[in-house]
Amino acid sequence: MVHPVSLLLEVSSHQLEVAETLIEVGRFLVIFVVARAIAELLVRLQLPTILGELIAGVLIGASGLHLIVPPQAQAQLGAGAAGLLASLADLTPETVRAIYDETFPSLQAVSQLGLFALLFLTGLESELDELVAVGAQATTVAVAGVVLPFAAGTAGLIAIFHVPLIPAVFAGAAMTATSIGITASVFGELRWLKRREGQIVIGAAVLDDILGIVILAVVVAVVGGGAFSVGPLVKLCLAAVAFVAVALVLSRKAAPAFDWVVDQLKAPGDVTVASFVVLTLCCFAAQAIGLEAALGAFAAGLILSASKHSHAIDTAVKPLVALFATVFFVLIGTGMDLSVLNPFDPANREGLLVAGFLLAVAIAGKVAAGWSYLSKEPTNRLVVGLGMMPRGEVGLIFLGLGTQAGILTPALEAAILLMVIGTTFLAPVLLRLVIPAEEPEAAQSPA
Repeated sequence: MVHPVSLLLEVSSHQLEVAETLIEVGRFLVIFVVARAIAELLVRLQLPTILGELIAGVLIGASGLHLIVPPQAQAQLGAGAAGLLASLADLTPETVRAIYDETFPSLQAVSQLGLFALLFLTGLESELDELVAVGAQATTVAVAGVVLPFAAGTAGLIAIFHVPLIPAVFAGAAMTATSIGITASVFGELRWLKRREGQIVIGAAVLDDILGIVILAVVVAVVGGGAFSVGPLVKLCLAAVAFVAVALVLSRKAAPAFDWVVDQLKAPGDVTVASFVVLTLCCFAAQAIGLEAALGAFAAGLILSASKHSHAIDTAVKPLVALFATVFFVLIGTGMDLSVLNPFDPANREGLLVAGFLLAVAIAGKVAAGWSYLSKEPTNRLVVGLGMMPRGEVGLIFLGLGTQAGILTPALEAAILLMVIGTTFLAPVLLRLVIPAEEPEAAQSPA
């Protein structure tokens, strides 16, 4: 078998440039055309567009036409697409596939930009006073949403399916995640982002990400066989607390300084560039202290939410979200392998049984978290619980780490994937059914 690097060394610089351009432009063409076509159909059925983007990803990805296939998927670029690109670039299909895999990280980088832009917009449109007001409820929901599925999932796998301790703990940990990107997108589209329920879910999802990072650090340390130390864990927890505290303080104090800087700028794009600088600084700071850069993006939006230029920032960011967040959600779908759903394959049957259990626990644990908080104000607790349900890209990250560590059996690996797929696709549908279409975002619950 010829190594991909050897194939690339035989390609002239002009051929390489042509092939890379065709591949990168072709990816965007396929993603936007298919995603928008399906999203337009689902909007007419009163379903969220994000569901169309996820379905588009499955259709063109590893489970469908093999037009957009992540390198980590157990598949490769389809023969038809590879042959077309090869004829246009005057290369062999094998060389095209090698170039395709080598350039895929650039598409993933664009998708990450979409996630950051979406979370930045979520923070920008969040009501800080309301977010602080629901802090206690969000914390309770986050803790319950982590503890319930983790404990029930781990115990059930051990007691019912006799799964060994370490794989069971890892599967339980994978169920603690909440995809803040999917949650924010659905609530924003359904105009419930600024309602009390929306603020509770967003606050809880942010805390869930922090708790998930802590759990992941513990599980990876145990799985890796290294000596588990309390010191790094405490340091990570303190860094998370400090980051959230600083973000809240800056959201109260930093907006006037930002406005002063923007007012001094005269070149076109002043608001957009200045906002992007704040976004990248916050993402850098979050990643530097061991947290997810996505948390930094949300914090950046929160910091600028009090700016007098917030409307201009909102106007500038929304086109980026419309473009690049679409890429992010489509890529989630492309990496999902639906072949594990085939019950006629004997190799899938054990995984389907375990998946049914994990999916039930994953849904019930998050929905139950919606009833875990106290509130004097009337809130739709089912909306809160369902908003915490999608695992999305966070669940896939957990699954990828488990696969790389070699601690998951094929059946358990398939079960976790089905749990992620089920919660990711069901959440937008169920939220659309539960949230009344006629209630506008302006009708907020009193604080």
